[in-house]
Amino acid sequence: MNPDRPDDGALPAVSDFWSALSRTTRARIGLGRSGDALPTRRVLELRTDHAAARDAVHTVLDVPRLQADLQTDSGGGAAPVVHSAAGSRGEYLRRPDLGRRLAPDTVLPRQDADLAVVLADGLSPTALQRHGAPLLGALRRAAAGRLRLATPVIALQARVALGDRVAELLGTPAVVVLIGERPGLTTSDSLGAYLTHAPGLGTTDADRNCVSNIHPPEGLEYAVAAETVVRLALCARQLGRSGVDLKADVGLDALPGNGPSVLDAPLGRD
Repeated sequence: MNPDRPDDGALPAVSDFWSALSRTTRARIGLGRSGDALPTRRVLELRTDHAAARDAVHTVLDVPRLQADLQTDSGGGAAPVVHSAAGSRGEYLRRPDLGRRLAPDTVLPRQDADLAVVLADGLSPTALQRHGAPLLGALRRAAAGRLRLATPVIALQARVALGDRVAELLGTPAVVVLIGERPGLTTSDSLGAYLTHAPGLGTTDADRNCVSNIHPPEGLEYAVAAETVVRLALCARQLGRSGVDLKADVGLDALPGNGPSVLDAPLGRD
């Protein structure tokens, strides 16, 4: 047997290893090859996912549908809609600073609440369309008896920092922004939740806590994400600030759907 070449008998074990590992992640691993290149099927999958990511960025949020979904979950009136200072999608993508500012003359009624909730299209309106209403429903259930949530606000052409301005108008001491995250080649509909305590002029990203990758069934479950946000908000209120100074152990290991995604069995690579 040539010592420089693998034993043919080891190949099935290697194949089993990649097959088992690929079931734990959507990342591109163990793709195989055709000669010196990827198999045609894998190339087409890559192009399809790239197209989905581009579409997710440029999709227009169906606001009436989202408002209806929110009303179905909670009742009450339609969620108010605000716009950033970006006048178009193209300007929003070219000028991130405009996405952080509210359009001039934006008005919202002040509310007696602990936490403002902003549903922002961000870089993936697709993510907000699919996951915004069910995540907000989970957040309401997690916050019941613990935090008073303000009426949700839908924000268009929005960046995370736009939530600071919304919280200032509403008069709430904290805000959580549920926003479509930048699409990738494995996930184009991931939602992020950004919590900021005492938002205001001068607030930076270091003052925020992020719960990301919310897109069940492949990503974080709604209940786990919502409970994380609520516990972080409670800890931030006690500490008086959020962000890098908030080192809370939110103790989520026992929640359903939050177990480790690892291979538990040996895969015959001895």
